Amino acid sequence: MSSRRFVFLDPGGMADGWLYVIVQAETEVFYQQQYGGLACRQGQIEGFLVPMAGVDAVDALCELFEKDFRGAGTGNNSWPDAERDRLARIVADISYWASDGHTEEPHALWLDESRMREADEAWVPVLTPDGPGVLVWSNSD
Repeated sequence: MSSRRFVFLDPGGMADGWLYVIVQAETEVFYQQQYGGLACRQGQIEGFLVPMAGVDAVDALCELFEKDFRGAGTGNNSWPDAERDRLARIVADISYWASDGHTEEPHALWLDESRMREADEAWVPVLTPDGPGVLVWSNSD
């Protein structure tokens, strides 16, 4: 019997303002997320979920993807330098609290530019102190 578990984030689309990082790890827990605005892409990643504080970041991400990209998803966008740099600044302003089990301290997230082709609304590849992951939030559709 498989011990794999699948968790769909925000299945009813009714929670607003949340922001998580799913850090890739062999956990047998797979998080699924609809992303890409009206493109309604489906993503899945195995790992562990880390809640983020960042109302301002959610607002900035929504402005970039919903206003500038018109909520239609980026569809493997070529990401001009100005837009990529803007996304990198938004991501870097989000604090990721890492712990060694005794102390916690904040660290910046980094946009994983080696995976930019994956970047879309509510699904942004990032690097954390705990390894690669994906930054997710409530999809606009």
